[in-house]
Amino acid sequence: MSGPLAEVLDGQRQADLQQAARALLKEPLLTADGPYADEFRLVRRHTAELRDWFERNVGWTLRTDADAARLRKTPGTLTDVTHPAREATRSALPFTRRRYVLLCLALAALERGESQVALGRLAEQVVLAATDPELVAAGITFTLERRDERLDLAAVVRLLLRLGVLRRVAGDEDAYVSGSGDVLYDVRRRVLAGMPASLRGPSMVEAEGFEERLVEMTAWTVLDSEELRFRAVRWKLTRILLDDPVLYYDDLTDDELAYLTRQRGFITARINELTGLVPEVRAEGIAMVDPMEDLTDARMPEQGTHGHITLLLAGHLAQAGGPVEPAELAARVRELAVEHGGFWSKSAREPGAEPELVEQALSKLVALGLAERTDGGVVPRPALARYAVGEPVVREPGRARRAATTEQPLQPAQPMQPVQPVQDER
Repeated sequence: MSGPLAEVLDGQRQADLQQAARALLKEPLLTADGPYADEFRLVRRHTAELRDWFERNVGWTLRTDADAARLRKTPGTLTDVTHPAREATRSALPFTRRRYVLLCLALAALERGESQVALGRLAEQVVLAATDPELVAAGITFTLERRDERLDLAAVVRLLLRLGVLRRVAGDEDAYVSGSGDVLYDVRRRVLAGMPASLRGPSMVEAEGFEERLVEMTAWTVLDSEELRFRAVRWKLTRILLDDPVLYYDDLTDDELAYLTRQRGFITARINELTGLVPEVRAEGIAMVDPMEDLTDARMPEQGTHGHITLLLAGHLAQAGGPVEPAELAARVRELAVEHGGFWSKSAREPGAEPELVEQALSKLVALGLAERTDGGVVPRPALARYAVGEPVVREPGRARRAATTEQPLQPAQPMQPVQPVQDER
């Protein structure tokens, strides 16, 4: 088939493929009856193409069946802690260490259990598993007798409900937390089986240190040839560009930077073709910009009090000549409250609220690669320059032409460079 109709059909196929890929990047676990049911059907339709692209370009595996689609992702940066699991509630609070442990114990209990489970029964199995000597030695104990412990378990279960691992049959988690009732769930075993994302099971890992264990769990193969080493570098760079807000050149090793310099055009072109992300190349690094502005878990700028404060502190940090202490930022929030407090929530204007407001703002800036915490304070990173605010310029009518030629807006260190595809290096 050729002609206008063929072009329309090919364009629709590419749009569907892109929508499916973006859905997997945003939600690596999709279910047939979940909030992304339409995208799940697109993933099923384009499974072969998606599986080939992800395995070839980033070393991620895609498994699909009638119930779920699971993209097993390995992050480009294993030690990044700025994108934690969050409560499936409006507060979206990040998971604590205790909740991560509870999540693992609950998954292990569900894997060994029946097709239906009551929350009270699941709690008993978790308490029993928590008596493992290694957990006890690490200071982890669960009795689930206290309300705060039951709240932790309820948060874990609600996350599993959102992911589609569990389906509520009867009851409510609040009743369990208060001790006045129980909840019954169906366990969706196919979805449950897709939860682990590591290439190697924890029981197969021999390393004892945390970072060494992470490396072993995510290593694809032994890098015993130049081709495999090149592939590993390409995978890491592509993972960072897909998953992270910005890739900074000074975060790369010499070998990684040399490879990126040669292959930048090829890598960014492949990402653009699959996802629609557009490369923005600067002197300090590369950001894959999303024209649709939805392929992110952290937005900036953002509406609301916290979004406004974050934006104002970003402008303050961008103009700083070096590290800034959190106490200085808290003092700046107090100053900003005088001018902008009328637009903020009541709690944000309360005396003593500044440290928490600063912490929330810094968490957002660090997660977006705009700032970095150091022993000397908070250090702005190059991408933060886009949020810098220049001093206002008052132009007299007779000098407007001259002012227009001498006053220039803040520009990044280097203008965007055209990106040209080059041949993939094997």
